[in-house]
Amino acid sequence: MIDFRIEPELQAKLDWMARFVRDECEPMDILFPGHGAPYDVANKESRAYMAPLQEQVKAQGLWACHLGADLGGPGHGQLTLALMNEILGRSYWAPTIFGTAAPDTGNSEILAMFGTGEQKARFLEPLMAGTIVSTFSMTEPQAGADPKEFTCRAYQDGDEWVIEGEKWFSSNARYAAFLIVMVVTNPKNPPHSRMSMLIVPTDTPGIEFVRHSQTMGDSKGADDGTHAYIRYNKVRVPLDAMLGGPGEGFKVAQARLGGGRVHHAMRTVGKCQRAIDMMLERAVSRRTQGKQLSEHQFVQGAIADSIIELEQFRLLVLKTAWIIDNEPHGAARTHIAMCKVQMAKVYHDIVQRAIQLHGSLGVTLETPLADMWMGLPSLALADGPTEVHKAQVAKAHLKNAKPAAGLFPSEHIPTRLAALKQRSAA
Repeated sequence: MIDFRIEPELQAKLDWMARFVRDECEPMDILFPGHGAPYDVANKESRAYMAPLQEQVKAQGLWACHLGADLGGPGHGQLTLALMNEILGRSYWAPTIFGTAAPDTGNSEILAMFGTGEQKARFLEPLMAGTIVSTFSMTEPQAGADPKEFTCRAYQDGDEWVIEGEKWFSSNARYAAFLIVMVVTNPKNPPHSRMSMLIVPTDTPGIEFVRHSQTMGDSKGADDGTHAYIRYNKVRVPLDAMLGGPGEGFKVAQARLGGGRVHHAMRTVGKCQRAIDMMLERAVSRRTQGKQLSEHQFVQGAIADSIIELEQFRLLVLKTAWIIDNEPHGAARTHIAMCKVQMAKVYHDIVQRAIQLHGSLGVTLETPLADMWMGLPSLALADGPTEVHKAQVAKAHLKNAKPAAGLFPSEHIPTRLAALKQRSAA
């Protein structure tokens, strides 16, 4: 049974998080703006400001909640993480302050699952401590996120892997201490067993940053982007740099992407709630046509639609988290895809209404709404295009569908009525 009750101890933690994110994390969004700011470990000013905040989080036992106690986190289930991430989603800096920023969360998970003891000591421990950041280097300029089209390869030369090829949109690579790179190592295998994962320190010779691409919301200053176009020019790493075994790259990638998708959805709930909070405040603060905005039925309709849509999405996210916690591994795959599809649509509709309700102020850079809006297209593409996940949901349900036995659909009333009459006559 799905139980919506929250234990008092957890509720106290959630209440503390809500206050802390509002009073301490949201101010960092204003003081240190920019998409790459939370990942720039070289910025001494922001790191000095953040360090005492991270200590408060650790003192509350809320640091890196996505990992188990043996890896420095409390090991909460996904249902608890959903409630926590909803709060963290309200602030761009909050995930970094709580040790749960993507892509480091996913990278830490696969290091924990597939890494050797030496790999964990060298890469996972400082990643967990928050002293370094990392990058997941998977997509390619000619292939996007389709692994069947990847060409970046690695071949063995003595006791080393040699990497050749290009990767596109490797987020925050300019700040990263290491990259986790998906490469083709077994080209003759079936598509999903051709690739492997290699850990590559960013100071390895042969790594060439073609450019750091800017996205909506970045400044237009020269070389100000945070998504790297990387050329691997005969980059050499030792044989033990591999995560998992040869040809297991797709399996390793799926282990991190599923969790990443649902965590994106959890945080999107918080972003939407913040936009609704702004709508509610605006509606009771402004007047037009002789009455408050809140008295206009169009405004009431926009608010009601937003609240209802978010509640539906929140329940989908919570159910997905519950399935992950309680059902066998992989059982939540279709629900994760549903979350991925729905989060961009719900976010789009709610933020658009919030902008409209704020009038000219809504399109300025003087509220968080502009950043929310500019981040929307990236959210729809993150962890795979929305269309791919729609197809996955449909295929999962079509697989269990059965064709009608006769000429007409099984719900055809005349056919059913005839069958009922025949049964009564017998």
